[in-house]
Amino acid sequence: MGNNKDSSFSYQAVYRYLVELIETGDSTSEQKLPSLRQLALRLNVSVSTTKYAYSLLEDEGRIYARPKFGYFTKAMQLPRLNEGSPNLLDNVFANARQPGMLALSSDAPAMLLSLESPLLMIERELTRQYPRTHAPLYQPFGEPELRSAIADRYTRSAHCYWQAEHVYVGSDLRSVLELSLEALDLKGSVALVESPCSWAILRQLQAARIRVIELPLGEDGRFNLADLQDLLRREPVGLAVLSSTVNIPQGTLMPAQDKQQICRWLAERDIWLFENDSYGEFCFSPQPPRYRDFADPEKLLVFSTFDKIIGSEAPYGYLLCRRHGLSLHRLFLERAFRLSPIRQKAIAKLFSSRRIDQHLVVLRAMLLDRMQRMRGLLHEYAEGQLRVTAPDGGVTFWIEAVRPVDMRRVFERLLARRIVIAPGEIFSLHGAWRHCLRLSYTVDWSKDIAQALKSLVQAIADEDQRP
Repeated sequence: MGNNKDSSFSYQAVYRYLVELIETGDSTSEQKLPSLRQLALRLNVSVSTTKYAYSLLEDEGRIYARPKFGYFTKAMQLPRLNEGSPNLLDNVFANARQPGMLALSSDAPAMLLSLESPLLMIERELTRQYPRTHAPLYQPFGEPELRSAIADRYTRSAHCYWQAEHVYVGSDLRSVLELSLEALDLKGSVALVESPCSWAILRQLQAARIRVIELPLGEDGRFNLADLQDLLRREPVGLAVLSSTVNIPQGTLMPAQDKQQICRWLAERDIWLFENDSYGEFCFSPQPPRYRDFADPEKLLVFSTFDKIIGSEAPYGYLLCRRHGLSLHRLFLERAFRLSPIRQKAIAKLFSSRRIDQHLVVLRAMLLDRMQRMRGLLHEYAEGQLRVTAPDGGVTFWIEAVRPVDMRRVFERLLARRIVIAPGEIFSLHGAWRHCLRLSYTVDWSKDIAQALKSLVQAIADEDQRP
């Protein structure tokens, strides 16, 4: 802590210290924590700073105060297998959010490096510039500055261009996708998706009563084009939902010629292309091919979210679409998103100042470094047991057990060790990929990741040997 007792951010360091102290202790029984004065002396901060850090943990329900005795941790029971929702995806996310769990299932790049501090600083500056009114006006499609910044960023040529009027900003990705499917009259239609596929997309398509056809990707990240062509001839596909650069969650990069051919077939059949650009900026190779480079711009919708790059303080989703402007306008007006105007203006500043680009250079380098570090650990502890697809970008490995093992049961075994993985079957609506898992390298690297991987390999071996 040094001698910087007056730092306004000291409480954050104290908070992190306490979280680590709690998580390294015995979580199954109550533990007494240092008193406010003891902790202040230990960390060389003020008592008010330690008190504020304790109050944060108390608000989170992780500790409680016992009058005249001090602060104590709350005992946490080990997660019970199959407790709560029978849905595996719900169980994965519920357990990943529990205190003290090591989530190897994360898919958040901003965990390594976020732009939340610059964003909030810009927001404070803008708050002083824009006087408050008694009745703040909310722009139904997003703040003009932000819509213009997004349009500028996605414009690449006279053919591949966007205007601010083509951009719509919503509260989150789920809402944006829901309104898109309704505006384009795609509810109840047939969708083609790459498989494995983002669970968030699968859930949204399912909610829209859309029949989903999953086309598997090979280990090289490519479709069997003959199978795809045959499928398009047989099935009344209304939309295709595909990752812009690296396939999510597999992490491989499809060649440009394949994407060009796919876009040609989609255009011939008047099929909408929904391009998922949520991880489009996280490819390790420069200038990767994107579907939108080859797609019919009149049958293209691009969607993404800010939080993957900026962090959780920017949860908004957005889309770009040239067609059906009247329908999109009507639905966004009906939904009446009340999004912070100042926060949106601050995000626009991050784009217009090129701060986003500087940040992405550093973040991609960090992701590549963590990927290589995780790959080294996998090679050391899991050689011969796991088949690992080397990612071309993104934030995760796609891994398959060499011998068929049900990863749902491996997930259940690891819960007892407070480790959460993402079994492969949550990335399919049809029960595919049961012997696979998605493993993130955007994890808390202050933890013993090597030991966690040893536990993962041991759980797979134990499950393989189960009678």
